[in-house]
Amino acid sequence: MRGAVLYAPGDVRVEDRQDPAIIEPTDAVIRLTATCVCGSDLWPYRGVEQVDGPAPMGHEYVGVVEEVGSQVTTVRPGQFVVGSFWASDNTCEICRAGYQSGCVNRVLMGALGTQSQFARIPLADGTLVATPGLPDADLVPSLLAASDVLGTGWFAAVAAERGDDGVAAVKELTNGLGAHSVVEAVGTQQSMMQAIRSTRPGGHVGVSHDVAPSRSSCSPDPVTRACAPPWTPGSVTTDADGVVGITPRWWTAAGLPGRRPRASVRPRTPPGSGSCRSAPGGPGRGPAPSCTCPRPRTAAGRRSRTPG
Repeated sequence: MRGAVLYAPGDVRVEDRQDPAIIEPTDAVIRLTATCVCGSDLWPYRGVEQVDGPAPMGHEYVGVVEEVGSQVTTVRPGQFVVGSFWASDNTCEICRAGYQSGCVNRVLMGALGTQSQFARIPLADGTLVATPGLPDADLVPSLLAASDVLGTGWFAAVAAERGDDGVAAVKELTNGLGAHSVVEAVGTQQSMMQAIRSTRPGGHVGVSHDVAPSRSSCSPDPVTRACAPPWTPGSVTTDADGVVGITPRWWTAAGLPGRRPRASVRPRTPPGSGSCRSAPGGPGRGPAPSCTCPRPRTAAGRRSRTPG
């Protein structure tokens, strides 16, 4: 079959790949009708992530079942199916709790590649969803979105529009307040700021990359004089003015105009660091992102409960 393979940043080739076959009795083989180019495909393409090429590409897909293993019961050859970027059995304790992406037997479809003519789908019963019939061609893009943003949007807000239009779409769906949680999975400056602006005060933005808010959209903290510290995978917390913190890592994010990190988003002590800078309002309050600041001890030798 023909399939897309990434060799190096900017170097994608369509070449012959081995035809997939049933390996486990829970497998299915499908003929791809359409497949996505995901934002996470672009990270290694742009050189943001290391490429250990050649590597197959693609993990979001729809298609028609060609063959199933002996233990597959929910789909059959000839059915049109929508797949997920994580293959899951949908029977383990984690799946039954509603977190199929954390299945104990999960398989990352990106490792197999679905930007190809055919694909092997592990754990087919838990991964593939059949449509009532073969869809019309104009419906396929919408079903493909179910493989892409619907899985992400199960836990967060999703907008098909970009920039101001995307923010407006989320605000319209939430009575002008913004979403409780937003996943930012693309990794560009524009998408990061769209995610933050789409989130209501007190909400969270889940990030899996190192893109920070633009300095042009934030004012230095009056205590730390910091604007945007390094980001790391975690959860960004917002308030009425913008970002106020990121957890679970040890640094905090400076707030947007005139805001400082809330006490509940407290920096942790990073390995190998022991410096401290006190700030007005009590020792340990508002430390700079590059320093650690343990709580002060009282005369009795115990740590005080001074809010940080």
